[in-house]
Amino acid sequence: MGGLFFVARVWDAVNDPVMGMIVDNTRTKYGKFRIWLSVGTLLNSAVFVLLFKSFGLQGTSLYAYVSVVYILYGMTYTIMDVPYWSWLPNLTNDPRQREKVSVIPRFFASLAGFCIATFGLYIIQGFNERAGKEKMDEYGFTMFASVIVVIFIVTIAITVLNVGEEATTGGSGQKIGLKQAVQVITKNKELLAFIGLLLTFNLCTQIVWGFAVYYFKVVCGNEYLYSVFGGTKLAEMLGLVCFPLIAEKISREKTYTLACALPIVGLALLGICGIVMPTNAVLVVICCCLFMFGSGLSLGVTTCCIADVIDYGEVKFGTRNESIICSTQTFLMKSAQAAAGLFTGIGLQIVGYNAKLETQSPFTVNGLRALMVALPIFMAVCSYLIYTKCYTLKGEKMDQVTEQMNQLRMAQGNMK
Repeated sequence: MGGLFFVARVWDAVNDPVMGMIVDNTRTKYGKFRIWLSVGTLLNSAVFVLLFKSFGLQGTSLYAYVSVVYILYGMTYTIMDVPYWSWLPNLTNDPRQREKVSVIPRFFASLAGFCIATFGLYIIQGFNERAGKEKMDEYGFTMFASVIVVIFIVTIAITVLNVGEEATTGGSGQKIGLKQAVQVITKNKELLAFIGLLLTFNLCTQIVWGFAVYYFKVVCGNEYLYSVFGGTKLAEMLGLVCFPLIAEKISREKTYTLACALPIVGLALLGICGIVMPTNAVLVVICCCLFMFGSGLSLGVTTCCIADVIDYGEVKFGTRNESIICSTQTFLMKSAQAAAGLFTGIGLQIVGYNAKLETQSPFTVNGLRALMVALPIFMAVCSYLIYTKCYTLKGEKMDQVTEQMNQLRMAQGNMK
């Protein structure tokens, strides 16, 4: 199953740029975002329900079925996910407005994840009890998946019917091939810098999530502290809510400095607590809240950055490739998940972790400290350095790009 998740994440990540190219090449009277958002939602809804149906299969046939459906789930989700995030930069090109708008989808994404993680199993159990089945019977999963699908379709329908999008009929814009798509990415130096800062920060967070349960079990001596760690996801949501206020108060550049500094401080304190008071749940909450709050701020900043990179690309190269550029963001996030998942298994082997042993060796304990604390801190530092040294769409330069974009929009409006 671990191999399936890794292969699926890698394949899923590869699909993102391809879907970005397809969306950017779409020309319909309904625009290029809403059409794929609608198609992807309906396809993904069907596959999502099938993901929790076994049809009585067992053994090898069940593994084969789950593998195929799980990979199809990732592919159909990409069909709706890429146009969704590509649509966001077109809502406004004002940097201050983007800081406020970008928080909304990120907040609800975090809220949904928190709700499923916190209440999901209880809801599944409730469905099964009402049907007179076992607590973890397939029936409860299928019913809950069906409820989620209904919510999914209704909420996406609200978006499709109410968010404006210009028609893209008549071949407006040049069709993009694979070679041109690669050039869109490689020639945009701001996009390359964005890729670096986002990848390193995602690796920081994903490595922490990968090793957390082992760290709390072995180093802290209490694996249930992982539940406490998961509950601090609320701090990430708080960071998203506070992002526009903090960015307006101290600037977006300083906000990202804070976004990198808080995880560094939180993880360093967590490492110290793991030596001094390893089982203190209050200290764990404080340390993890610092980490999560910084993660929330980072989500806010990077969502604005990708929109700025799209504007820069249009001003610099004369083409607006929202979906190709946005697909790099989802590609990097999924790649980081896949890499962190693979590295978790390799890291546990390197430090000699043995799940059968109640007490691990000192080498294993110290190795887990390094993997959980030192390595993510290093990644956060790298992300900060890339943002400050390589990414230049900040301050006056971004104001100039925004002004050029406004002039370009006025010229296009006059031509129409």
